[in-house]
Amino acid sequence: MEIKEVVKEKYGQAALRVNSGGSSCCGAGAALDGCCDPITSNLYDASQTGVLPEEAVLASLGCGNPTALAELRPGEIVLDLGSGGGIDVLLSARRVGPAGKAYGLDMTDEMLSLARENQRRAGAENVEFLKGEIEHIPLPAASVDVIISNCVINLSADKDRVLREAFRVMKPGGRLAISDVVTRGAIPDEVRRNMLLWVGCIAGALQDDEYAQKLAAAGFKDIEIEPTRVYSVEDARAFLTGQGIDVDAMAPQVEGKFASAFIRATKPASCCAPGCCE
Repeated sequence: MEIKEVVKEKYGQAALRVNSGGSSCCGAGAALDGCCDPITSNLYDASQTGVLPEEAVLASLGCGNPTALAELRPGEIVLDLGSGGGIDVLLSARRVGPAGKAYGLDMTDEMLSLARENQRRAGAENVEFLKGEIEHIPLPAASVDVIISNCVINLSADKDRVLREAFRVMKPGGRLAISDVVTRGAIPDEVRRNMLLWVGCIAGALQDDEYAQKLAAAGFKDIEIEPTRVYSVEDARAFLTGQGIDVDAMAPQVEGKFASAFIRATKPASCCAPGCCE
């Protein structure tokens, strides 16, 4: 099965669990009994989650909180790549206000259905959820001020295409503000090959300097990669358990090599590069 189909299946199942009263495990809140994912838990504070539908919080599968650091301004147009249940879109919509707009892009029908229901419950009129792939963004060039994303770009098998598309739809002077998992140093091939770990935001992660190189190749400047949570051996044990991997042998090899990071970049206000001013 292709990576894209595996991702779609997993996130569709997560949405269905939330719709039936469960959690995406762990979601954005505190870790739940029997859920020990060190990446997706405890990302948002109560002041943020308290103003959103519970289903939007439970459906969160991110690795950070891009809305907390994106410095959104009233009237701006925001695009969330891989918007899932809509938590970051709804938070962004509140910050850009009625004069602004927040788009969410997702390829999974179940997540889009959940996100639109969360939008209805939140009464968010300046929100629109789009169906599509982050490698082919269904928006015109130079149409958004800010692009956010939460642990999604690492799931793509064609990250260069994703970043080129992000650059294309961003207005000159626009900003990229994403949370993603990055690696620091060599990663065992066994981890890279494991599809379940790819879907879990691990095996598809880029090395931090490679991420910066790809952003620069797409045309971005002012690139910053700031680790926000470095995973320990015990974190590694948590996400490797149950994956058919010798945890005791593998965990020390990934100690400190995976991290959630906040990634910033900007599109030049004027330039002659392909896609810059289309």
